[in-house]
Order: sequence, then structure tokens, then C-alpha cells
Amino acid sequence: MYPEPARPVPAERAVTAYRPVPIPPAVVHPAPAVPVQPGTVPAVASVVLPDGRVVTGYAINPAQPDPAATKSAVSRTAVNVALGGVGFLAVCGGLLLLTSFIAALTAFITQLIILAAVIFGGWIAVQLFGASDHQGGTTVNIRKAVIKRNHFHG
Repeated sequence: MYPEPARPVPAERAVTAYRPVPIPPAVVHPAPAVPVQPGTVPAVASVVLPDGRVVTGYAINPAQPDPAATKSAVSRTAVNVALGGVGFLAVCGGLLLLTSFIAALTAFITQLIILAAVIFGGWIAVQLFGASDHQGGTTVNIRKAVIKRNHFHG
């Protein structure tokens, strides 16, 4: 029903580190002589492993960087300053376009409001001062009237 308890692993394991041991120069058999130009073939190195095997190979020199690639003609700071200036000019141009667009939009909305006011004002003027062919409302004939005790007697 319950799982079995885990048994501890014995800590008696020995850790062995193997380090290669170079062969002394007296033991190394020289490589066969091959006629080559001096300096074109790197030196051969041999290493004895702990199990007795011999590994022979060429020593690899670290790659040297190309001298022309390490030194640029323009300093990195100058490039950063130039790029910052270009970015600043692009932002300024964008802001100038944005403010111009906002000004044009404001002028357009103002013209629409003025046009609406002129049209509505003209309609009101026609209603007030236009020719009235018909009689509208109630006609009241004014004559002498008597007001007694706050009552109108016409």
C-alpha cells in the first residue's frame, strides 16, 4: 500500500581523475622525414593516456584575428553619435508632420462649424424676415376693455 523507502546510495565510490601525461622527448619516435617547406607543417605532439594508448596529433595554435578586422576606420562612438543624430532628425520630422496635420484638421473643423452656423443662421433669417403669405396664429382685435375686480371683461 505504501511505497518502499529509498535506500541510501553508499558514499564509498572512489572518483578517479585521469590526466594525460606527455611522453618525454627521448621516447617519441620521430616522424618520417617528408620534404616540405619549413614552417608550413606544425609540430607533432604525442600524449600517453592513462590506459597506455598513445595519441599523436598536430598542436593547434589559437586562431589569430585578422589585423584589418580588429581596427575599424571610424570609432564606435562616432557611429553611435551619427546614428543618434539621424534618429533625432527622423523624430523631429515626424513631429513636424504631426503638428501640421493637427493644425490642418483644426482648421477644417473650424470651417465646418462656421459653414453650419452660416447655413443655420440663414435659415433662421428666412424664417423671421421672409415674406409671410399666410396669417398665422390668433388674431386679436384690441378695443376698450374693462377690468373689474381682477377680471377681464371684453
